Amino acid sequence: MGKPLAPLVRRGLHAWFLASRGLTLGVRGAVIDDDNRVLLIRHTYVSGWHMPGGGVEIGEDAVTALTRELAEEAEVQLGGTPRLHGIFFNGRASRRDHVLVYVVRDFTIKGPKRPDREIAEAALFSLDTLPDGINPGTRARLDEIVTGRAASAHW
Repeated sequence: MGKPLAPLVRRGLHAWFLASRGLTLGVRGAVIDDDNRVLLIRHTYVSGWHMPGGGVEIGEDAVTALTRELAEEAEVQLGGTPRLHGIFFNGRASRRDHVLVYVVRDFTIKGPKRPDREIAEAALFSLDTLPDGINPGTRARLDEIVTGRAASAHW
């Protein structure tokens, strides 16, 4: 899907979420390995590099959603309990969107992520040299995690 269609698709998805859920809640994982590399993904429908994650389904708790999303988007299997970094209001997505960010240090990458309809690419990047085009919210959350600075309330 081309970049000109991405905003339209994003608005359409959020309209559907609002109609079906009222409040949207998502999870993201800051998956960081022992070499201080973070796992980031590129979607097929929106530009930039992001932490893997997605929506919490009805009847699903946040850690279960994170576990499912990490497996689907990046072939990551949790090895232990992730640590909640913060809860963020994502007003850019909608007036009702919130994102829970977890720090994931205990995990296994089961294999390379093959591109599919949703994920174009998944890759590890040094926290010192993040890729061009990283999503601003992703960059801000990683900066908070690395520096220990207090988390913002906004994505």
